[in-house]
Amino acid sequence: MATIEGLDTAARKAKRSGRLPVITDDMLHTVLQRRAGGESVEQSQRDLVIPTGKRKGQDPSVASTYRALAGHGKREAYPEAVEAAHADFTALHAGEVTGSRSVGKPAGASGCELPRFS
Repeated sequence: MATIEGLDTAARKAKRSGRLPVITDDMLHTVLQRRAGGESVEQSQRDLVIPTGKRKGQDPSVASTYRALAGHGKREAYPEAVEAAHADFTALHAGEVTGSRSVGKPAGASGCELPRFS
């Protein structure tokens, strides 16, 4: 319960957990433009430079580049979900949402027990 309350508090303060993304929006834009021009992701990735963090000055991995492209594809395919998430975050940050998240049974778990094997 304390973990969830801590996450709620962090969200209200606009703090995010986890690593910052290696691929910035500018880098993603560059890769998208080059792909449109016929270059492969591997060719584009070699010219990118990580601007901050532990790997500052190095080029990002091909896997990181593909992950960023996949995330971009999802945002393009489901813009309403992205807008809803942004609205929820803004409401939470503004304090319009009160209380903590409920921790209970997942949806569809109507009190049924799993069989016990002895």
